[in-house]
Amino acid sequence: MPEAASVQSTRATIGASEFDRDTAVTPRAPGVYDIDLSAGWTIINAVNGGYLLAVLGRALADALPHSDPFTISAHYLTASRPGPAVVRTETVRTGRTLSTGQASLFQLDEQGREVERIRVLASYGDLDSLPDDVRTTAEPPAIPPMEQCFGPEDGGPNPVDGSSAITERLMLKLDPSTLGWALGQPSGKGEMRAWFGLADGRDPDPFALLLAVDALPPTAFELGLTGWVPTVELTVHVRCRPAPGPLRVSITTRNLAGGFLEEDAEVWDSTDRLVAQSRQLARARLS
Repeated sequence: MPEAASVQSTRATIGASEFDRDTAVTPRAPGVYDIDLSAGWTIINAVNGGYLLAVLGRALADALPHSDPFTISAHYLTASRPGPAVVRTETVRTGRTLSTGQASLFQLDEQGREVERIRVLASYGDLDSLPDDVRTTAEPPAIPPMEQCFGPEDGGPNPVDGSSAITERLMLKLDPSTLGWALGQPSGKGEMRAWFGLADGRDPDPFALLLAVDALPPTAFELGLTGWVPTVELTVHVRCRPAPGPLRVSITTRNLAGGFLEEDAEVWDSTDRLVAQSRQLARARLS
């Protein structure tokens, strides 16, 4: 079993945390929602892709008859900025156990024209209704105890120039064996592992899993690359409602070619259960 996180004197609860407030959408009309994207979830000058996925995920949870994301695929079309945005949803199909919908997030550009930032297609269901049968060959990642890992509060590295406001909202403790890039000695393995949680102590839920798969430094850093690695497409599978406590996230890249790389992520909860998996395609700056 993993080491327990240090207990905060006051822990935020699901539904009453900064993450919940900053991902909350306000219905304007059927299938139309307003939100003010928070600057607190930015990296460099753009809003984090996992945070955006949670925003659209919550809009679809309101629009569809089922509340839990099972699979959600997102195409990131243009970089989102902090500030007002509108989410439009459409129900594609509803069934007894699954419902499918799509959603897009829009913002206005400098000329006042509406620009689509991200588009998703997702299927929702009820995670609590799933059978308990689990047959897996997957194993939790071998990460040192949390006190032997490093985060920003430990003098850990700032991976990019520009805003890293999102790190202030996360409990992120990186495996030292994946921090060679911070010492100018990247391993070349394309691996990143960390303990993950929200800084205010809020326990994870399915929407926090959408954030977790895209919250670690890019694996490209351990391949010797630097700078922003924007997501082109991201698909997340939520396999189980996570247990309370810190998550462990493991991300690997096996193929960097033509300026693009894939990142495969696994998220494990405090009971050693694989609760989410994802794959994304990202663009890497080669020079």
